[in-house]
Amino acid sequence: QVQLVESGGGLVQAGESLKLSCAASGGTPSTYFMGWFRRAPGKDREFAAAFSWGGGSTYYVDSVQGRFSISRDNAKNMVYLQMNDLKPEDTAIYYCAADRLYNGRYSYALEYRYWGQGTQVTVSS
Repeated sequence: QVQLVESGGGLVQAGESLKLSCAASGGTPSTYFMGWFRRAPGKDREFAAAFSWGGGSTYYVDSVQGRFSISRDNAKNMVYLQMNDLKPEDTAIYYCAADRLYNGRYSYALEYRYWGQGTQVTVSS
């Protein structure tokens, strides 16, 4: 069983930055895909970024490419999402997710069994 706890959300102005953190415990992180998803008000949950802990490859949705960066700290079992040049449309609850994925479907929320409770990010214009 994997437990995930997000932190680092908050209220910022457009153009500013935030760094989200996800603390992972339980399971074997080195065999998991780690993903960040977000749910904006009135919208479905959306993939934002992911990486394969074992392979080191990173993936981003087009709307955040070049502005967001997913990273990890193996020693601390931490996953981070650095968000730069934030826009009002980035306003959402951000969730950390984890699971073993072998089919490349890292952008599909239903592929992940383990989720954190979410952290709110609000970007004002």
